[in-house]
Amino acid sequence: MRRARHYKGFSLSDVVVATGLGKRFGDYRAVDGVSLSIARGSIFGVLGPNGAGKTTLLRMLMGVIDPDTGTRSLLGSDRPRDVAHLIGYLPEERGLYPSMTARDSIAFMGALRGLSWAEGRKRADVRLETLGLGHAPGMKVRKLSKGMAQMVQLVGALIHDPELIVLDEPFSGLDPVNQERLEALVRAERDRGATIILSTHVMAHAQRLCDELAIIAGGRRHFLGSVEQARALLPMAVRYRPRVDGDAAEMERLLPDGATRQDGEWRFALADDGVEPLLSALVAAHHGVEGLAIERPGLHEAFVHIVGKAAAEKAS
Repeated sequence: MRRARHYKGFSLSDVVVATGLGKRFGDYRAVDGVSLSIARGSIFGVLGPNGAGKTTLLRMLMGVIDPDTGTRSLLGSDRPRDVAHLIGYLPEERGLYPSMTARDSIAFMGALRGLSWAEGRKRADVRLETLGLGHAPGMKVRKLSKGMAQMVQLVGALIHDPELIVLDEPFSGLDPVNQERLEALVRAERDRGATIILSTHVMAHAQRLCDELAIIAGGRRHFLGSVEQARALLPMAVRYRPRVDGDAAEMERLLPDGATRQDGEWRFALADDGVEPLLSALVAAHHGVEGLAIERPGLHEAFVHIVGKAAAEKAS
């Protein structure tokens, strides 16, 4: 996506700007000097393994907790609490009042952000219907399934049409149907002009949704860029199925170092000189080609590579 011109390293349209954010809890450094910027109208992923510091980073960005070091700006303000009414937040720890109905739970969350009670209840009915939960508005929260309750809390976070939406592990506990609905909802919010920060452990969702992303490990940022830039850190991957399979030792002699076999298919990294010389050798050895695919590794593989490299650097 095209971004606005930049000034002193940040775009004039950046909704979030963080510089050198750091946070300690006692002797534990949860976040260590993280800087990033997030463009208006984009979906930005914050990815990392458990304990990487993602949730702490998000809470600092929104002003839930203050950083020990560094600065941050949200929606043009260096006081995030002053623009809280423009933010929708789905925390990792879910929480709804069990005795309230789904409709009133959503209206209550909207009222906390300045939406009238009547308008909140009206919007709740419409949005739950859109998500296939038209039967749920009058149900007590205690009667909802875990997935339904999560969708109710998500709707509540979005009910006031916020400019900035922060979703911390939103797909956790959702079945595949509701995961698809949530992906569609995130895109719809982006299309209306909202900026979305998405933290998730599921790389498939991040690969499909994110315009840009940061990968955090050990409290530090180890990657910042687009999904395609992350995937480009790894060589193209080849999947080759011979028409006439030889014994493993013979195939390993012909194939590049590191080739592995799975279900009759060989997998290896594409060599710098391409695949043509290898195919010529395989055909000459009478193995032939039954199937061949060359593709860029996915975000999952790139994530594992980046986090693994970070761990190795820390250990050295």
